[in-house]
Amino acid sequence: MPNEPARRDEQRASDADREVVAEDLRDAFSEGRLDVDEYQRRLDAVWASATYGELDRLTADLPNPVQRERRLAEQRKKQRRAQEYIGAWKTWLGAAIIMIAIWVVGNVSSAEWDGFWPAWPLGIWAAVLLGSALGPGEDKK
Repeated sequence: MPNEPARRDEQRASDADREVVAEDLRDAFSEGRLDVDEYQRRLDAVWASATYGELDRLTADLPNPVQRERRLAEQRKKQRRAQEYIGAWKTWLGAAIIMIAIWVVGNVSSAEWDGFWPAWPLGIWAAVLLGSALGPGEDKK
């Protein structure tokens, strides 16, 4: 994973890191590599682990599961999509501020408070953004 920063054994692990190891153990259990007692013991240790080193020791004797790479790739893809979606809403907010400022300045200078025209482009834009979040994505097709 070239885009990920190097990690050290003594660094603190996150819940997402523990979940990846728990899924690896589930895969090993379903493949018959662990019996019920060993699986439960290691799973308990996963949630008690604080560092990467502790997590790595729990799967050191197991082969690297194929599903892990797929899960990590899906997780990165979801994070990237969420960042892009938030970025789209930030752009919408910037445009909203500009349009509303134009509307306010125009109405103050003319001393007439006409209809709130920014509602049209902003409403349509917001509907498109919401539709993109609710509609099928490229991975759901």
